[in-house]
Amino acid sequence: MERLIIIGPGRVGLALGAALAEADAVASLAYWGRAPEPPDHPLFSDGVATYRYGVELPPPGTTAVLLTVPDAMLAEIAEVLAARGTPPDGTPVFHCSGALGADPLGALHARGYQVGTLHPLQAIANPHTGAGRLQGASFAISGEPGALAAARRIVAELSGRAITVPTARRPLYHAAAVLASNYLVVLLKTAAQLFEEAGASPEEAEAALTALARGTLENATALGLDRSLTGPVSRGDLEVVGLHLRTLSPDDRELYTALGRRALEMARDRLDPGVADHMSDLLRNR
Repeated sequence: MERLIIIGPGRVGLALGAALAEADAVASLAYWGRAPEPPDHPLFSDGVATYRYGVELPPPGTTAVLLTVPDAMLAEIAEVLAARGTPPDGTPVFHCSGALGADPLGALHARGYQVGTLHPLQAIANPHTGAGRLQGASFAISGEPGALAAARRIVAELSGRAITVPTARRPLYHAAAVLASNYLVVLLKTAAQLFEEAGASPEEAEAALTALARGTLENATALGLDRSLTGPVSRGDLEVVGLHLRTLSPDDRELYTALGRRALEMARDRLDPGVADHMSDLLRNR
């Protein structure tokens, strides 16, 4: 059973603590924060977790400390925690940033903590519902041996998948996550605006396109990414692609062609070479 301290009771910190509590993985769960009172969350109202204003030295028996604060604050919080003294038994401490390695935790490493990173590869938009998304999720981990062992244990308690990402490649990993999650929302918003221009209401556009995207994700899960690609580029429909390009605004056309060129790379092997070349010219010359 884990005895955890989470510094930073925001979306990720609350969702992660709640997920572990729901998995019966915690013997104790404490949050430390910069506000005098805890946020409004069942973890506190139901007595599952305690809250402390400020930062103290972790007590003996602490199995891990998680820093779930904004990236820009990591080094500052690490220095504050390090100033509290030497941790018991080389306590593992993680930050949950996707893009950064363990460098911001340098002060803690020097003090004797086992430092590492533990980033959930999941979109946590709401601290109340995010716990469910973390069950079975993938987590990118890195760090010193003691930290890695604790990270793997925590991920296993969530029935998740631990993926070791070397520090030097964290930016690539995080860029991949941004493309698959954050920019998916941007694409859907752009598509919804086009749908509204075509005559749908905002509610109709959002409902229809999120359902379409959900079906695409289900296909990708069942068939794999390469086999789930559909649409006019993948079938070599030059007339339809040309019609799209003539209809779109310059900004939307730029986005469409950039993605279309990537789609063509995926589909080229299934197209007639002449058609593929014409499609490439069409998507490049706009």
